[in-house]
Amino acid sequence: MNRLPQPYSRSRQTEIRLDLKPNRIIRRLQKVKQNVSISAGLPGTKAPRGKADTLLRDIIRDKWLYLMLLPGIIYFIIFKYVPMYGVSMAFMDYKPYTGFLGSPWVGFKHFERFFSEPQFGMLFRNTVILAVYNLVFFFPMPIILSLMLNEVRRAKFKNFVQTLIYIPHFVSWVVVVGIFYILLTTENGILNELLYQITGRKIAFLLEAEWFRTMIITQSIWKEIGWGTVIFLAALAGVDLQQYEAARIDGASRWRQLWHITLPAIRSTIIILFILRLGNFLDSGFEHIFLMITPTNREVGEVFDTYVYTKGMTQGQYSYSSAVGLFKSAVGLVLVLGSNWLAKKFGEEGVY
Repeated sequence: MNRLPQPYSRSRQTEIRLDLKPNRIIRRLQKVKQNVSISAGLPGTKAPRGKADTLLRDIIRDKWLYLMLLPGIIYFIIFKYVPMYGVSMAFMDYKPYTGFLGSPWVGFKHFERFFSEPQFGMLFRNTVILAVYNLVFFFPMPIILSLMLNEVRRAKFKNFVQTLIYIPHFVSWVVVVGIFYILLTTENGILNELLYQITGRKIAFLLEAEWFRTMIITQSIWKEIGWGTVIFLAALAGVDLQQYEAARIDGASRWRQLWHITLPAIRSTIIILFILRLGNFLDSGFEHIFLMITPTNREVGEVFDTYVYTKGMTQGQYSYSSAVGLFKSAVGLVLVLGSNWLAKKFGEEGVY
């Protein structure tokens, strides 16, 4: 049985299909013509939408995402921006019974007093030394631990270790200091008793000034190292596994893969977190220092945070303590701006 000949060729069928939808083709041609006219600036054409119209259209389109963002915005407005009005206290002789409007302005009087205080040198030295110790010893530890966890192939063991190291973050500093007191006290402390059995002597870790900074950094690492790995592990999860496969084919060892693939992949994350860390450079952590400080180690333990508490809360010098706090914030702002500029200068991603 002979097949009937095709009435039309393939090209002819395409033309028929196109002819069946002329309205769609006409609309597309009109849209292209309008875009060309607008870009050429011809009269009688509709001007493009402004930034306000575009923003409003985006908000309407993504209204649920902006609704989820609203609680965070309200939090920052109420607890971060509104209290900034209190910064003016540093430039006035504030009295609680007269309030902000009734307190006289004194300019930079409290700053001049702070910089001329005999304790300023000691406070600045102690705060900077602790800050440098934190950057040198504490900041790299979450990175190292994240790289180690990234090399673990057993998922159950990895999850167990992550859970174990996350728990201390949720423990208050009061409990942490209490645990170290039980372990290190010279009166039946577990580690001190063990040290006595080995060396025949005990060390007052919690009282001697030379051990104060070591104890602060050790406790900070123990408490926060696990929580600090969250961001780095998230960054490591985005590394393309094909790069490791290609490196193994080329004969690269695990160390070479770590140095040439893993670290460059999280370099921008490390730089951004380092910049943010510099913003809190002079924040030593009031609660932690306050719980560890004693009359015997006060000479190395007194920092800006405890000094502000002593002057502001116990002695009622609100304006003076506000000036000290503003000085800390100004130093952090300068460090953030400077480090972000350097990061941009060397071609890295900054905070903004």
